[in-house]
Order: sequence, then C-alpha cells, then structure tokens
Amino acid sequence: MSRTTVATIHLGALRHNLARLKAIAAPAKVMAVVKADAYGHGLERVARALAADADMFAVAAIGDGLRLRAAGHHQRIVVLSGPDNASDITEMQRLMLEAAIHHESQLQWLAHTTPERGKLRVWLKIDSGMHRLGFAPERVAEVHARLLAMPGVDPEIGLMTHFSESEVTDGEQTPLQMARFSEATQGLPGPRSLSNSAAAIGWPDARADWVRTGGLLYGLSVVDGKTGADFGFRPAMSLSTRLIAINPIKRGERIGYNGTWTCPEDMNVGVAAVGYGDGYPRSAPAGTPVLIGEQPVPLIGRVSMDLITLDLRSAPQARVGDRVTLWGPSLPVERIAAQAGTISYDLTCGMTRRVLVVEDDN
Repeated sequence: MSRTTVATIHLGALRHNLARLKAIAAPAKVMAVVKADAYGHGLERVARALAADADMFAVAAIGDGLRLRAAGHHQRIVVLSGPDNASDITEMQRLMLEAAIHHESQLQWLAHTTPERGKLRVWLKIDSGMHRLGFAPERVAEVHARLLAMPGVDPEIGLMTHFSESEVTDGEQTPLQMARFSEATQGLPGPRSLSNSAAAIGWPDARADWVRTGGLLYGLSVVDGKTGADFGFRPAMSLSTRLIAINPIKRGERIGYNGTWTCPEDMNVGVAAVGYGDGYPRSAPAGTPVLIGEQPVPLIGRVSMDLITLDLRSAPQARVGDRVTLWGPSLPVERIAAQAGTISYDLTCGMTRRVLVVEDDN
C-alpha cells in the first residue's frame, strides 16, 4: 500500500501559465524550459500538456531531448549546455536538437562535424556577467565567424546570454549585462535570447526574439516576497499528505529529534506522513505553516525522514485521516521555501520517487 504523500500536477495551470507568458512576451516567442524533469513536475507530462502551444522546449541534457523525441514531440529543442563531448554532436544531429555553444572545446568538436546528418543549429552563448558559461564579449565576433565557416553548422546562429539577478528590478546588473550583450552582438545576424522568467516580466526591453521561461511556467516566482500568483500565474503543483496520528502531550514535554520544541501547555500534537524522504525540506523550522483542510497550523519540532509534527491547538476539529496540504494554490510554495531558507525551484525539483504523482486538469 502506497504512502499518503501525493503531488498533484495541475495541467490546466501549466497551459494557463504558458498562454500568459506568450501574451506578456509577444512578439517574442517562448522557449518552455523543461529541464530537471520539468522542475520536478515530470518532463513527458509537462511536454504533453504544452504540446499544442509550445514554440520550443529547452532542456539541460541530451537525454531529455531523447525522451521528448521518444514521446513524439516535434518542436525545436535546445540543449542549454550544449554537447559535453564530441560524440554528443552526432546524437544531437540525429535527434534534431539545437546546441548552446559556450566553450572553446565545443568549437573544436564542431570543426570536425559534417552536414550528412543535417546541419546542427547552434546558439552562441555570451558571458555578459553571470560568469558561468559563455564566451567573453570581446570574442563574440570571432566565434560567430568561426561557426559560420563550419560546414556542419546551420548558418542561422542564435545569440544567447543569461542574467544573474534579473529578479532585482531596480538593480544595475541587468542593464549592464544587456549593454554588454548589445555591444558584443552589434551587426551580427540571428535571433536573440536574453530573458529568463524574472526578466520576461521585469525587463521588457530584454525580451528580444525568444524568452526562456522555466519558473513562471510552473507558477513559481523567485522575486523576494512575491509568489507566482502575484504576477497572474497559477501553481502547477500541490503537495499533500494525511494526518496519521493525534497525540495528547503534556506541558513541558519536548517534541521530535533532540527535543527542539517544548509544549507550552497540555495540547494535541498531530503527526503527518511526510518528511525529507519525500522531499519536504528538513530545514523547515518550527512555525512553518501547513493546512489541515483550510486551517493553517504550524510545524513543531524537526522534520524527520518520514514524518512531521504539528501544533493542533488552532485546529481542534482535526481528525486522523484529514488532508494536510504542504503547498499548493492556498499555501504558496514560495512561502514554504522562504521559511526553509531556499527557493521554490529547490522544493519542486526535490520531490523523491516515493511521492505518488497524479494529474488534474485544473
């Protein structure tokens, strides 16, 4: 018999979010970023939900592109870190994947690529200030010319960069990166892609030809103090479990591992069947909210592998078997992430295999 921890993926929310992104970004097109198993929502599931409207998918690994092709998807697919070794290029040609090219080693592999399997579409990645992947701005013209001269490379070369703090809408870093990108690519043909989710809504001048949106596609925000719903997006995942015990505990007794929380009075303590073995954050402190029905109650004690403990004083009506919501439309995952000292992406990507995943069309 399965555990009671369930992740519900809201397919209607995914479709709503893509439609909203397309409306915001127009006339730019949208790359639907489905890396990391679609931010924990399930790669094939999300691609199926978005198949009718996605202009392009973006993934982190060739294996994800293979999975999408095996599932019958014919949209353009870009691998955001490109080939990891020379043999990857042949596989990318076979699967008709596009490659982000960010390093000299990849250029050397591409120089030996032939067009027999089809010319490889590439995106030249520029390091405008993230300092992770990409060519320095002063090398862009040279690298672009080298790519144009390669017989195995499609002559329409995309130009791409990545922002390091686009969620800071009054900061100086994003305008600096935009200026560096513009100067580096001046006079070069090809589609441009700069914006991630935060930039797509916060920096209209950076939308260019393609926006690459991950978090907002799933209704997730990385803007401090804001949820996806604050921008008109709907959460695509709910995580829930059941209350499996209610125990009367005396005043002064300590709860959980190392007794980090002490009962201030005689009280009922609830036990819910979820823990870090399911992906619920161990770092969530006492006071982190959950919902029993629609009633908020606080976490007490430490999160353990399989269980959490709850202060039921504000929910005297609680009964064993009641649904416990860990996050979802009524309890934003961004709020739980903030309590746990992380971001919402970390939580949705962290769901483990023992969580039952179901779908609905809402």
